[in-house]
Parts: sequence; structure tokens; C-alpha cells
Amino acid sequence: MVRIEIPELALLILVGPAGAGKTTFARARFKPTEVISSDVCRALIADDETDQSATPAAFQVLHLIAGLRLRRRRLTVIDAVNARPIDRRPLLRLAKEHDAAAVALVLDVPEHVCVARDRARPGRSVGSRVIRAQREAILRSLPDLREEGFDAVHVLDSAESIEAAILRRVPLQVNRRWERGPFDIIGDVHGRLAQLVELLRSLGYEVELGTAGDALRASHPDDRKMVLVGDLVGAGPDSSGVVRFVMGTAAAGRALCVRGDQDALAVREGTVKLPEGGADFLDGLPSHYVLAGGSLVVTHAGILPEMVGRDTARIRAFCIQGQPGWQQRWRGRALVVHGHSPVACARWRGRTVDLDTGGASSGRLTALRYPELEVVS
Repeated sequence: MVRIEIPELALLILVGPAGAGKTTFARARFKPTEVISSDVCRALIADDETDQSATPAAFQVLHLIAGLRLRRRRLTVIDAVNARPIDRRPLLRLAKEHDAAAVALVLDVPEHVCVARDRARPGRSVGSRVIRAQREAILRSLPDLREEGFDAVHVLDSAESIEAAILRRVPLQVNRRWERGPFDIIGDVHGRLAQLVELLRSLGYEVELGTAGDALRASHPDDRKMVLVGDLVGAGPDSSGVVRFVMGTAAAGRALCVRGDQDALAVREGTVKLPEGGADFLDGLPSHYVLAGGSLVVTHAGILPEMVGRDTARIRAFCIQGQPGWQQRWRGRALVVHGHSPVACARWRGRTVDLDTGGASSGRLTALRYPELEVVS
């Protein structure tokens, strides 16, 4: 049995010759609305799915529908041969344009099986010569599929493995809409462990200390959860202690954290000393979180409405560096809580609030209690 994880927002591109069982596979595992078939699009154009003269127009329709679905954050499955790089290239562009994962699922069925199935389909047979050419093109592509730009490539190499394959949809790391809070969102810490502990205690958290008096983790009697906007490390005296403390609290299910630019720099260039496992922890932090049913977004430096709930390299770069004036471009209904830009006190701009008071001369840390929208420094 093969288990394959598919991101909840993805363009899943089936790859296989005629007779490989792509349509049967898709029909058994996806809703009819999730699957876009080249045969169906050909029939929409010419009233005949075998009319090859309608193929160029059919793929225009297929690409249009796929793009519109991805814009609406819908998992989309492409049921077509997709044998050559030139066939897959427009689909990879669509996935990139809409910040969706591109996943290839190859159905590598023996040629004689495909031919036998093809002959059994009345009025739809393409012939053994075409099947052989399609399969050979796919086999030539296999070693380099990942380099074409796919985020993941899965190969099912027998009829039995195709039949037994189980697909599991997994939420993106940024999607935690089911978490409703209450939350305490904390601005950039910049290595100031003592101030972080002081702030948490003022918010009612109980901080567990180690034998050496070092802070290990925290919890709240009312089951509140802390959410940190990144830049755990910085100019403060104990970046290592901050990372260790947040790691412990996150492992206990009491904290969430997004990645800041200083965190990324620490991993990439070793700018600060990190505890054991700290580099992996920081490197694995997401670009943002979508919380409270979509009414709250937490990121480090900024985000735009079309980026929310998506996770690609472009979005990760934007979220940790921001862009001048992004707040004026924010038209989402959610409240965006962020840091990165030092301010003397929490600064509201429309439906955004900056909590990076730790980088200001006072060195104070600031939290926003949610849903109360109370600022605590």
C-alpha cells in the first residue's frame, strides 16, 4: 500500500499514457468538480472527445478552468497524458502564478496493459503506436521531473500499486484556522529573554524554570496560547535562551511562532549561538499563520491578501522582509499582526498592527491579547 500526501492547495498533474487508468484513478479519489479532463474539454469544444482537431482549444479551456480554481484556493487535478515537458510547462506556470504546489503523479503502467485497456474502449482507441510513443516520452522525462519545477513527484509503477494507493490531503503549515484562541501575540523579542518572561508573567502565564534558573516553558491557566511574530534572536543578551524557551513551549503545544528575517539570518550565516536543535526549529518556522477561522493573520514583516493561506518561496521572502506601503494595500477582512519595523509603541494602520517595540531604544516587549485587542507592554 502506497500513501501519498497532497497539499490542500495544489495542482496535481496526472502523467500517464492512454490506458494507464488516470480517469479511473481520479474518479475514485476526487470530487468530479476537482478533476479537469482533457477529453471532457475536447468534448465541450467539439461535442466529441476523440476529435483531435479540437485539442489546442480544449487545452485553452483546461488551463483557464485550472487557473480560476487555483485563484479560489481549490485543489485541482489535471487528467491528461502530460507526457512531454512542453505539455507540463503551462501547468507549472499556472501553479507558480497562483502560489500553489505543483505535484506530479506518474502512472507507470506496462505497455501491454495500456494497449489491452485501450482496445477495450469502443470508439476511443488511440492505438499501440501512440501509446508506445507516449510511454517512451514519459520514461525519458522521469529522471528530470523534479527539476522541471515540481514540488513533489510520485511514481506508481504497477496496476496493483495504483489500485492500492491512498491519497491524504494535508493542510498547509500556515493554515491553522481551526485554532480559535484566545491568543497573546508577542512582538519581536530580539534575544531579550528576561523581558519576555516578565511580559508573560504580566499576562498571567506560569513560567517553568530549570535547575539553573533558566526559563524552560510557559503555560496559561486559562489555556491561552502565545504567538510570536518572529525575530526571536537579535541584539539582546540571550538569543539562545529565547529560542530554547520558545522551542520548549511550542513542543508543549502552548506556543506558535513565525520566522523573522533575523531568525533566517541566524540559520543561514550563524550570526548568533543557538541551542541544540535551534537551527532546525527556526528553519522550519512558517511564513505566517492564518488563525481564528481566518479572522487573524500573524506574520513577521508583512503580507498581501492574495498571499494569505498560501506557502511558496515568493511568499516566504515577502513575509520576512515586507515591502514599503504594504499596509495600504491590505484590503483583507482579517486583522494582520506583525513586527519587523521598530516603533515606540504598538502602531495601528487600518487592519494591521505593528508590535516591534523590542527593537526600539526602550527595549520593551509588547503583546496584543486576542480577541480582546488589548495591548500590554
